[in-house]
Amino acid sequence: MESAEEESLLGLESEEEEEEGSELSDGELQEAFTKGLLKPGMNVLVDKSKKLVNNVEGLKQCLADFRKDLSWVERLDLTTLPVKDALSQVEGKVSTETNGGPDAEDDFQREMFFYRQAQATVLEALPLMKMHDINTRRPDDYFAEMAKSDQHMQKIRQKLTAKQMILEKSEKAKKLREQRKFGKKVQIEVIQKRQKEKKAMMTAVKKYQKGMSDKLDFLEGDQKKGKDSSGGPSKALNKKGPSAKRKYKDQKFGFGGKKSGKKWNTKESYNDVSGFKARVAHAKGGQKGKKGKQNKRPGKSVRKKMKGRS
Repeated sequence: MESAEEESLLGLESEEEEEEGSELSDGELQEAFTKGLLKPGMNVLVDKSKKLVNNVEGLKQCLADFRKDLSWVERLDLTTLPVKDALSQVEGKVSTETNGGPDAEDDFQREMFFYRQAQATVLEALPLMKMHDINTRRPDDYFAEMAKSDQHMQKIRQKLTAKQMILEKSEKAKKLREQRKFGKKVQIEVIQKRQKEKKAMMTAVKKYQKGMSDKLDFLEGDQKKGKDSSGGPSKALNKKGPSAKRKYKDQKFGFGGKKSGKKWNTKESYNDVSGFKARVAHAKGGQKGKKGKQNKRPGKSVRKKMKGRS
């Protein structure tokens, strides 16, 4: 970022300098034109011919450097042929070396030739470098000075930390959304389970009210569930056979058939007075409960007389 800003600033400064130089040159040209110093053909650009220099001493110095008999460690030069093309050998093709080398116009063949020649050079150079005690691997404690300044690296670190924070926030938001979805799902399942339990309880209550069941196990709730889960298989809610209420109604009303006239008196029932109770018939025994209480409050006339006396 800093290099880009510096380049842009340098470009602006160079443009400003060119503009200033062009203004000065234009002013000078105008002054020369007014004085009559400018003539046609004076300002035509002419290509200068290149000046060829025959530096004999320099060429001799280069030739002497080439002729120096230095050790290989000082030169590190190798001339090798490329390694054999394994792919062409496997596929049974004729290698390019037997055909006079690769086609110079074929980019792929040319680059592969350079690549295999570099491989052959490396395979030949590594043993020579080991023989001359030249390290080919960087040591573990190698310290290289960084090309960028600490301020630049600090900016990069801040940007990286900012990106990391953004990623962490997005991950947290994603996890929260997933947890909310899971919580809603669990809540819906719990509500559905409660509705099912309520419906089952209402059906059990209705069965008990109608006499289809004589048990009150549905009132136990979770205790019954715990027993059922801990103990063996749960028993059926209703036993086989009619309930006590059903039996009583069957005994009282029968099992259907003709019902009209069933409670009429007959000659035998009229003459049978074994179930007659005088106390109950004439209300002498007094009834239990609220109906059996006597009204001890005096009547209205008695209350008037009592007021008159007072």
